[in-house]
Amino acid sequence: MSVPASQSPARPARRRRRARIAAGAVLLALATTACSSLGRTSVGTVTYSIGADTDVKLTSPKVRGCHRLPPSGTTELYNNTLVDMVMYRTPDCTGKDTTYIGSRLANNTAPKAAPWRSYSFVH
Repeated sequence: MSVPASQSPARPARRRRRARIAAGAVLLALATTACSSLGRTSVGTVTYSIGADTDVKLTSPKVRGCHRLPPSGTTELYNNTLVDMVMYRTPDCTGKDTTYIGSRLANNTAPKAAPWRSYSFVH
């Protein structure tokens, strides 16, 4: 018994090959999204004042984690990065008294307000 050319056994092999390619593409997409945030930086500068005459400029700080300011804190901050940030009055990025500072914006506290002592990025 002969098999016509239109019904060759190559069709199941093509389906398996396509399934393997699709599975590989899914695995590659998962791997790249899982590793994409490792070491991610805010791209830009964060500048804040300590006292009357001292400015600190940080270039591209990491996006993850809580960033502590000096114990005296700051009352003036410029967020010239591509990522929004949240300022905290506590040194460990906790508490409800926060200030949201958008990307490429600045903020100053009122003269008698407590200084900010830490910040984190919104990601």
